[in-house]
Amino acid sequence: MKQLLSSRARRVVAAVAIAGVAAGGAVTANAAASKPSATQFKLFPNTAVQNCVAAPGKTPIANVTVHRGHLNDTLTLHVANLKPHLAFDLFTVEKTPQLADGSPNPNFGGNFGFAWYQSDLETNAKGQGDVTIKTILLDQIFGFDASRGVTPVNTFNVGFWFNRPADAAACGFTGTTPFNGEHNAGPLAMISRLNAQTQLGPLCTSPVSDGNGAFHCNP
Repeated sequence: MKQLLSSRARRVVAAVAIAGVAAGGAVTANAAASKPSATQFKLFPNTAVQNCVAAPGKTPIANVTVHRGHLNDTLTLHVANLKPHLAFDLFTVEKTPQLADGSPNPNFGGNFGFAWYQSDLETNAKGQGDVTIKTILLDQIFGFDASRGVTPVNTFNVGFWFNRPADAAACGFTGTTPFNGEHNAGPLAMISRLNAQTQLGPLCTSPVSDGNGAFHCNP
């Protein structure tokens, strides 16, 4: 019976085969093997609503760990020092409003771009919470819509939004955003930042330079 391989597995097998045929293929094999098996990064608060996210006198913490898998990846998010009993919605998104140093991203334009709803997140009585998702994440996460002429778009950033707009009202938020299942969520609470060199989100672990100062992700 012919064995089926995932796209990830096929790339690794192909790289090894090329390396066995020609010495020049060793670069390809090494590139495939050099991708990290896991990555860690932090999410940072939306300063406009930080006082509605953080427990009084505390600095909000959101740590993400992603383990690369054979068929898909596993992301674990741990939050602490948040207000108790808050509900959030976790997304992967194309754009983030924050550069690596926390300053405003000039290319953001008030638009998160493509966004994928991944999970709910809730804090307990101590203001802590954990969530785990399994899906394609590292280097390959994307969406497209051929019927609308939208070519593949990567969503290399991770963030979570208030599920209830009222939880951010004390910070001046009014209205709603589409970032929950009912499309009546609150504002962004915390999100990843861009890499200082590549200007890509942290779910890209294999950036490639185009030679002119820009980078794309090697899938």
